[in-house]
Amino acid sequence: MASRLSSASQPPPIHVAKGTGCEWCSAWVEHLRTEGFIVTEDELYGMLLISYKLENGIPQRMTSCHTRKIDGYMIEGHVPAVDIHRVLQDRPDAIGLVVPGMLYRFPGMGDETDRDTYGVFLIVRDGATSVFTSYPGA
Repeated sequence: MASRLSSASQPPPIHVAKGTGCEWCSAWVEHLRTEGFIVTEDELYGMLLISYKLENGIPQRMTSCHTRKIDGYMIEGHVPAVDIHRVLQDRPDAIGLVVPGMLYRFPGMGDETDRDTYGVFLIVRDGATSVFTSYPGA
């Protein structure tokens, strides 16, 4: 979907907070790296990770496994790199983007050529959400 970035248009660094030992989180980090992001990582345990999400404006009903912070935005779950690029370009007044839950076949979670329909949601400052991007099943 998104093409790799040249060094002239490289996005700001992205920091990932994730649970320990999750192969899907690690695969998603690799998805970001192949899309040109410079990624730093921290493993947070149990309630520390949950607290980090809530303290940074991720509504509890919208949480997933890993949380990222990039240039003032929070990114929760398996948000495709193309949507991260778009939010950084459009700069909406929002907390960030989220793909809630842990469905199979998101970026970093298996073969995207056989994925289910899903949506990426924009979280606005009052905690409300709206559809940012919809992805049809493949």
